[in-house]
Amino acid sequence: MEDILINWSPQETRVAVVENGAVQELHVERSLERGLVGNVYSGKVARVLPGMQSAFIDIGLERAAFLHVADLHVNGAPGHVRSQHAEGGVATPIERLVFEGQTLTVQVIKDPIGTKGARLSTQISIAGRMLVFLPQDEHIGISQKIGSPEARELLRGRMQALVGKPEDGGGGGFILRTNAEDASDEELASDIAYLRKAWAAIREKGFNSPPGSLLHQDLSLVERVLRDLVSERTGQVRIDSKLQYDVLHGFGERFMPAATAKLEHYMGERPIFDLNNIDAELSRALARRVDLKSGGYLIFDQTEAMTTVDVNTGGFVGARNFDDTIFKTNLEAAGAITRQLRLRNLGGIIIVDFIDMTREEHKSAVLTEFRKQLSRDRTKVTLGGFTQLGLVEMTRKRTRESLSRMLCEPCPTCEGRAQVKTARTVCYDIMREILREARQFSPKEFRIVAAANVVEMLLDEESQHLAGLSDFIGKPISLTAEPANQTEHYDIVLL
Repeated sequence: MEDILINWSPQETRVAVVENGAVQELHVERSLERGLVGNVYSGKVARVLPGMQSAFIDIGLERAAFLHVADLHVNGAPGHVRSQHAEGGVATPIERLVFEGQTLTVQVIKDPIGTKGARLSTQISIAGRMLVFLPQDEHIGISQKIGSPEARELLRGRMQALVGKPEDGGGGGFILRTNAEDASDEELASDIAYLRKAWAAIREKGFNSPPGSLLHQDLSLVERVLRDLVSERTGQVRIDSKLQYDVLHGFGERFMPAATAKLEHYMGERPIFDLNNIDAELSRALARRVDLKSGGYLIFDQTEAMTTVDVNTGGFVGARNFDDTIFKTNLEAAGAITRQLRLRNLGGIIIVDFIDMTREEHKSAVLTEFRKQLSRDRTKVTLGGFTQLGLVEMTRKRTRESLSRMLCEPCPTCEGRAQVKTARTVCYDIMREILREARQFSPKEFRIVAAANVVEMLLDEESQHLAGLSDFIGKPISLTAEPANQTEHYDIVLL
């Protein structure tokens, strides 16, 4: 069983999934960083631009949003435009589809960037736990990542039976997401009911709201806990805000009654994240090194292309022989890596370098344990076997920004390289720079303003080279230590 702890504040919401006293997942959302993508508005056409085949739509934001003719969905429902195609496959010009002052129901598909407004579409899509609802469509789509063609057809048949016919109150289009592959009919039916209720609420609000009104906002993290994280394995959902508890309780009673019974308002004196030492776990999840209980350790390196995980024995000498030591370290690492992938929300290509094992039965056992641990991950994972180089390749679907990308930024000192130049290297950079400056300018003196360790080296070990440079250029060179400077940061002042 797992518990979900929610720490809410006006500026930030943090959610921890805890199982057997250990944090398995961390989710963070900041109110000022919530985007507009997915929001549905009642918009008013402010201007039509035939030359660009687009229109500017007022949706109540600081800047008008942008709607291109390609994003005008073929639909005849109220509040939407029916786009038609002329003979020969030429699209109908936008000036024949919309007009200034017209009211449209639109959805943001791209956030505003710089001076550009948001980009819109008139095709509304509402994401659920396992499905995406397309209320203006009748198509049932299946993710290509789901199983074989036969499995997708079987799922399509199940969905068609669950969706029903428009005349019976059903209809609408659905796309099955990858995590719907193993869903039961009850889970799919629950998601369908939730999405139809959400669409009905949007339509009702649209009929009663003036242009520029927000009709639907993508769920907050607190609400997504009930939609995406609560399952049969969930014991309690504890939240430390009475205000948000009431909001979540009302949301659950309307859309997910079964999950509402697990809600609890936490009123303890200790901060809720102190219960399982979660803040300390969060700090460790941002570190490069993760220590194992046996004395071994993992090294995580996240790059643009992939994430690599290196397993090391460290100080583990508990087994009788070296092969058993390696095997037990790798077994422990398999579980720790799985937990860290969830905790850090690492996605994309992941390469794991287990310690080399000579016995095939050890390799097979480690891979079996790794698959077993990964099977508990709610995010889709594809795992390969050992390569010729002894590496394990896997992919994990990207669902959101990783924890480190959300909470951290590149170091201003090393500029994200995770290393800095030595003091001696900086000394030689400074001397080369003075030589370049001396060829262009003729000041009375050169003054070096640098970090204390760089100045110390120039006065001590590199003093002979600095004196030689001064004699060569025929100018005095003075030194000033600046405590605030990092090793690589220096200035050369011409006096």
